[in-house]
Amino acid sequence: MDDLLADFLTETNEGLTELDSALVKLERNPGDEATLSLIFRLVHTVKGTCGFLGLPRLEKVAHAAENVLGKLRDRQLQVTGEVITHVLAAIDQIKDIVATLGTTGAEPTGNDAALIAVLDQVCRGIKPTSVGAAEPIVQVSSAPEQPAPELLAPEPRLREESAGGDAAPSAPGTASQTIRVGVDVLEDLMTLVSELVLTRNQLLQLARGADGGETGRFTVPLQRLSHITSDLQEGVMKTRMQPIGNVWNKLPRLVRDLARELNKKIELVMQGADTELDRQVLELIKDPLTHMVRNSADHGLETPLARRAAGKPEVGQITLNAFHEGGHIIIEISDDGAGLSVERIKAKALANGLASEAELAAMTEAQIQRFIMRAGFSTAAAITAVSGRGVGMDVVKTNIEQIGGTIDLKSTHGQGTVFTIKIPLTLAIVSALIVQAGGERFAVPQISVIELVRARTGAATDNGTEPMLERINDTPVLRLRDQLLPLVSLTALLRLPAIEAESAGNAVYIVVTQIGGTTMGLIVDRVFDTEEIVVKPVAPILRHISMFSGNTILGDGSVIMILDPNGIARASGVGGDSRAGRLPASGAATLSGPTLAGPADNRVAMLLFRAGDQAPKAIPLGLIARLEDIAGDKIEYSAGLPVAQYRGRLMPLVPMIGMFDPLRKSHSVLVFNDDEQRHANPAGASNGGRCMGLVVDEIIDVVEETLQIALAGSRPGLLGTAVIAGNATDVIDIGFYLTQAFADWFAEPPRIGGADRTGKPARILVVEDSEFFRHLLVPTLSSAGYDVIAVSGPAQALRLHDGGEMFDAVVSDIEMPGMNGIAFVRTLREKGHWMDLPVIALTSHVAPEQIELGREAGFTDYVAKFERAGLLASLQQCLAQPRMATPMALAA
Repeated sequence: MDDLLADFLTETNEGLTELDSALVKLERNPGDEATLSLIFRLVHTVKGTCGFLGLPRLEKVAHAAENVLGKLRDRQLQVTGEVITHVLAAIDQIKDIVATLGTTGAEPTGNDAALIAVLDQVCRGIKPTSVGAAEPIVQVSSAPEQPAPELLAPEPRLREESAGGDAAPSAPGTASQTIRVGVDVLEDLMTLVSELVLTRNQLLQLARGADGGETGRFTVPLQRLSHITSDLQEGVMKTRMQPIGNVWNKLPRLVRDLARELNKKIELVMQGADTELDRQVLELIKDPLTHMVRNSADHGLETPLARRAAGKPEVGQITLNAFHEGGHIIIEISDDGAGLSVERIKAKALANGLASEAELAAMTEAQIQRFIMRAGFSTAAAITAVSGRGVGMDVVKTNIEQIGGTIDLKSTHGQGTVFTIKIPLTLAIVSALIVQAGGERFAVPQISVIELVRARTGAATDNGTEPMLERINDTPVLRLRDQLLPLVSLTALLRLPAIEAESAGNAVYIVVTQIGGTTMGLIVDRVFDTEEIVVKPVAPILRHISMFSGNTILGDGSVIMILDPNGIARASGVGGDSRAGRLPASGAATLSGPTLAGPADNRVAMLLFRAGDQAPKAIPLGLIARLEDIAGDKIEYSAGLPVAQYRGRLMPLVPMIGMFDPLRKSHSVLVFNDDEQRHANPAGASNGGRCMGLVVDEIIDVVEETLQIALAGSRPGLLGTAVIAGNATDVIDIGFYLTQAFADWFAEPPRIGGADRTGKPARILVVEDSEFFRHLLVPTLSSAGYDVIAVSGPAQALRLHDGGEMFDAVVSDIEMPGMNGIAFVRTLREKGHWMDLPVIALTSHVAPEQIELGREAGFTDYVAKFERAGLLASLQQCLAQPRMATPMALAA
C-alpha cells in the first residue's frame, strides 16, 4: 500500500498543478469543451483512486466537485466565475488533504460538510449564500520532520525516448517509457560529472604543456575522453532540465485571485513555457517570479476606470516570456500599466534618506527607477495583503544575483514596465573568462561579459580608431562607440600589488560587463581564455566579501576566485542602485563636483566642449543639469523645430553653431532645467519646469579654474574669452540660447491649468455622452495643463462622487440620455463634497431662457460646445475665484 500511496500522491500532485491552470482557462473560454473534459477526467481520477485506497474524506470532496463538473460538461450548468470559484475552493481543500497525507501517511480527520453543501447547491443551480469554509487541516505536532522516503514523490523524471522518435506526442500504439529517480541520485550523479570535468581539464592542461614524446600517444585518447565527458555532461544536464512552464502553471490561478481581490481585469499571457532550465535554478527563481507577477498586478496595472480614462482597454495584460540567448535564459515580465512614477520614487528616496536632492538631480531615470530594488522601499500608499511593506523587490534582486543572474527594468510612464531577468542554464558548471590582475588569476562568468577591448592610455594613434582612456573628475572612463563607459581597476579594487602588464606599449585590457541596466569595464592585466569551470561555494572566511561568488579549480590544479560583477559594481559605486554611480550605460555623463565658487580661491568648475570648430568653449558646470547622448532617430520636429522626448515632456533642441544636422547618428546635448519650477512642483512631470537641450559637437573635460574674462564678447551668446586649462576659451552666455527655446524663460510664469508653480494641475471631470466630443475635449484641456477624467454620463460621475474622488471643477453636457445635465447639477448641489464645485455647462443651445434655467439649477457658467477659447477662459476664471456656495448649497 505504501508504494501505491506514493504513486497516487505523485499522480495527484501533478494533476492538481494542471487543474489550477485549466480552470482559469475554462473561465476565460466557457465553450472550451476539451479543457472541460480534461478537468472532469482529472477530478474523476482522483475520486476513483480514493475509493480504492480507502480515503473517504478526500473521496467525498472530489465527488462533490465532480458532480458540479459533470453538470458543466452536460451543459446543464453555465460556466461562470462564481461556479469556478467554488470548484477552486474544493481543489484547494483537496490539496491540503493530499499535503497532510503525504506528510503523515494518513488522511487527516475533519469535516467538509459546509464545503460539500455549497457544491451540492451549485450543482442544483441554487446560488449559495456564501462560499463554504472547509475545516482547516491541522498538522499533527508529533509528525516526523522528514516524511518517509516511500511517501514522497520526487519531481524530476529520467526519460527514455524511443529510438528515432520525438518527445512534443508518441506515435499511436507506442507508449513513452519513464522511470522515477530520486533527486538525491541526480545530485550525486551531477557531482560526479563535475569532478570528471575537472579531471578532464587537468589532463588537457598537461597535454597542452607537454612537448610531445611519450605524451603524444595520449593525444587521441584524451580528445576522445573530452568528447565523451562533454556528451555525458550534456546527458546528465538533460535529466535535470525542466520546462519553465512547471513554475508558470500556478500563476494563472494567482492572477485570477488577484484580479478579484484588486477589482481589476487582468489577462496573463505566457510565451516560451517549454523553455527548459536546470531544476535547481527553477526552484530558486520560483518565488521571485511569483512576487514580480503579483507586483505587476498590484502596482503596475490600473483599475478599469483609470485605464478607460487613459484611453486603454479595460483589461490589463501581464506577459511572461522566456527564451534562450547565448547559453543563458532570458525571462521577461512585462505589463501595459501605468509605469513607474519617477517623481514618486524620488520623493520616497528623499524621505527615506537614500539620496540627497543633488544626487537625485544628477541621476538618470533608470538609476532612479532602480531604487525600487532597495530593501524597505515601497511606493504603495497603504499596506495591504498584497503589497506595501517594503519587502519584495530587494529579495528578488538578491535571490537572482545569488545564482549569478542579473535583473534589469525599463519603464515608460503611462505605457508599462518590463523586467528582464538573465540567469545561467545551470549552477553546477558554467562558462567563464579567465583574467589576471595584480599577479592573480580570476574567473569572470560569461553571462556578464559583453566584449573585450584593448585601449591605449597615452597619446592617440595616427588613425584614431583605437579606443582611448579618458578622465572626468579623476574618474577613468572609456569612450567606446560614442558612449562613456565607467572603468574599475580590478587590481586597485582588490588592493593587489601593481605588477607591470605584459602587454606591449601603453595598452590595457578592459572586460566590458553588463550588470542589470549598467555597463562598466574591468581593467585587467591579462586575458587568457574561456573555460568551463565547476563552481564551488566560497569559504566561510571569505563570505563577507561580496565581490566573490565562489571559487573553482583550474586545469593546472590552481584554486582561483570567481568574481561577482554585481558585487564589484556595488563596491566600486558604479551600479545603478549605488549613490556613487556617476556614469550610466546610456552614455549620459552625470556631472558632479563643485559648482559654486569657493570662499577662498574663487575657483569654478567649468565644462569644456567644442561646437562648430576646434576652439574650446566653456559653460559653468553649475548651470548644466545633465549631459545626454541623443540618437539621431530620436529627434522629432514641432512647428519645424527639432525636439526630443525627454523625461515625459518635449525638450526643444537648440544647435550651438550653424544648422542642425538631421543625418548625424547621435548628438551630444547639454540639458538645462528651470530648477525653480522643477523643485517647486515635483508632483507633475508635465508642469515640473521647462528644459532645453543645447546641441554641441564634442564634450572635452571638466576643469576647475579661476574664471577671469580677459576679452569681452563681441557677438550675442558670448560672454567673453578666458584662459582655461592653458588655452584661450570662449565662455558662453547660456541665457542667449535659453531664450531661443523659450522667449519667456526668465519671465514670471503664467498660471497654467488653474494652478501656479506651487500647486498641482487642476483636476477636471468631463461628463459628456458623445464619444466624439470626449475625444475632442480631453486633449484640449490636457494641453492647457489640466488633469482630465472623462465619463460618458451622470451615472458614472455620481459613482466617482460616492467613491470619494475629488475634482476642482466639472464640465458637463446638458442634453444626455437618462439623467440630463440639469438634473445632474441639481443632484450635486443637494449634498456631498462636490456641492460647491464650479460646474460649467457645455451645450450647443445657448438661448437666454436655457441659460437662466441652468443657472437656477446650479451651473456656474454656460459655454457653447464649439467655443474652445471660451471654455478655457471660463475654467481659468472659475478656478481663480474662491469657492462660493450656491443658493441651493446654502439652503441645504
